[in-house]
Amino acid sequence: MLIQSLIVILAVVFAIFEATNADYLIGVGSYDMTGPANGVNMMGYANMEQNTAGIHFRLRARAFIAAEGLQGARFAFVNLDAGMASQLVTIKVLERLKTRYGNLYNEENVAISGTHTHAGPAGYLQYVVYSVTSLGFVHQSFDAIVTAIELSIVQAHNNLKPGSILINTGDLENAGINRSPSAYLFNPAEERAKYSNNVDTLMTLLKFVDGDSGKSIGAFSWFATHGTSMSKDNKLISGDNKGAAARFFEDWFTSSIDQTPSKSILNYFNMPEDSSLIEKSQQIKATGGQPCSRTSSQASKVRKYDSSRFVGAFCQSNVGDVSPNVLGAFCTNTGLPCDFNHSSCNGNDLLCVGRGPGYPDEILSTKIIGERQFQKAVELFTSATEEVTGKIDYLHVYLNFTDIEVDLGGNQVVKTCPAALGPGFAAGTTDGPGVFGFQQGDTEINQFWKHLRDFLKEPSQYQVDCQKPKAVLLDSGEMFDPYPWAPAILPIQMLRLGKLVILTVPGEFTTMAGRRLREAVKETLLSNGNGKFNDETQVVIAGLTNTYSQYIATFEEYEQQRYEVQKPII
Repeated sequence: MLIQSLIVILAVVFAIFEATNADYLIGVGSYDMTGPANGVNMMGYANMEQNTAGIHFRLRARAFIAAEGLQGARFAFVNLDAGMASQLVTIKVLERLKTRYGNLYNEENVAISGTHTHAGPAGYLQYVVYSVTSLGFVHQSFDAIVTAIELSIVQAHNNLKPGSILINTGDLENAGINRSPSAYLFNPAEERAKYSNNVDTLMTLLKFVDGDSGKSIGAFSWFATHGTSMSKDNKLISGDNKGAAARFFEDWFTSSIDQTPSKSILNYFNMPEDSSLIEKSQQIKATGGQPCSRTSSQASKVRKYDSSRFVGAFCQSNVGDVSPNVLGAFCTNTGLPCDFNHSSCNGNDLLCVGRGPGYPDEILSTKIIGERQFQKAVELFTSATEEVTGKIDYLHVYLNFTDIEVDLGGNQVVKTCPAALGPGFAAGTTDGPGVFGFQQGDTEINQFWKHLRDFLKEPSQYQVDCQKPKAVLLDSGEMFDPYPWAPAILPIQMLRLGKLVILTVPGEFTTMAGRRLREAVKETLLSNGNGKFNDETQVVIAGLTNTYSQYIATFEEYEQQRYEVQKPII
């Protein structure tokens, strides 16, 4: 397959270079990207009525740069408090960086990844299917995100200094559950037996340490759980659980500088409320849409990050079927668990809703899931001792995912298809139920919806046959008026930092799909890397990066037609 060939090329390219034990140049940066806080549709739930009406907490772009000296290879990784990356955003950011730095930062060595919060402003992606609920393109959303990414990279670049990077991993088992467990069971029993959970529990953390002072300047971690602690009825801008974890981590580090780690984390959670801050916040009035003046009120509204500020980021991974609503899904009318195979209640998908650990308080659930990620990150951060050494490298290609040959074995070769949305997409998930009359697992569409679909675009017979057993509810991959409704050609990128390989992928891999991808990449690196990779090589998935192509599931999961296979690009 083409993707397998890409992995082989990566292994060969990476193997050309010898490892080095020299210090890296490292830098971190952070910039506000909150965007319009009133009257703009939110990205994630596709809910026309979910328009911004205030701020839970502000959104940020957090970046790190790692380089092999001033003239050596480097890459920049940016983590956004946003639903996902956007190809149009990436293009504009690269244009601005080119103006500043020439070709130093380009599409090959810059990765922009979203946390997948469903509580940020929409309207910044260029494909029609992502812009329907926002009623088109929203310049304010787009400009805020582009500027924040650009300036977070500028900060990281200006802060580059010799330093070291430590790596640590550990399991976090109470921050996510599988929201499509019946589909997971379609995967082969012998494959499932290799794992103790139906979600990935591993968190991977990088710790950045200033070479001169020995002080930490930042930490970036990857862990899979959806940004859906805040529900589809929420109208407050929020970074959801990962954004909350980042704020907790940064505040904890600032408060712990003069304390031992064990004391500082206890003090952080037992810190009494500061009545003076509460009183001050009550005195701050709305600006009536006018920019904040440079006064104490502005300082109170927006966190100020100077070059000495610690940056902590919580990045997304293979999140496709992982929900933060860890109490499970229940019927709102009876309180009983939802139907296992369809996540509905007597056929009604709207009544089946997941419950977070703070149920019924979604803000409390956001805080709890954020705290759990934060606490695991602090544990990994304070115990990290293994230093990353070796080459920095990267590889980037564009692939047309609508026409890739796949060998199923037994002389059976099939091809991928243009994008299409199925009826299970309309059903939504337990994190955010969709439209009445649909269920996850549906493979038939009634005549009313067929007529409405055909009014927009009747799918070709090739598309109908190619998508089976999925029924085509919206033929987005064959719709181009007034411009493309869905992406077809996608960027695939791999970043190497010594023993760590970061796979930046433009979508949401399910748990098992992500496991297969990591295993395939590692096996290929070991077999084609000329001895430069070994069992210590670690592979991490950075999902929703550089653009967005929705979900990637396994072949077996596709057979049940749950939500995660109703929206893929292929």
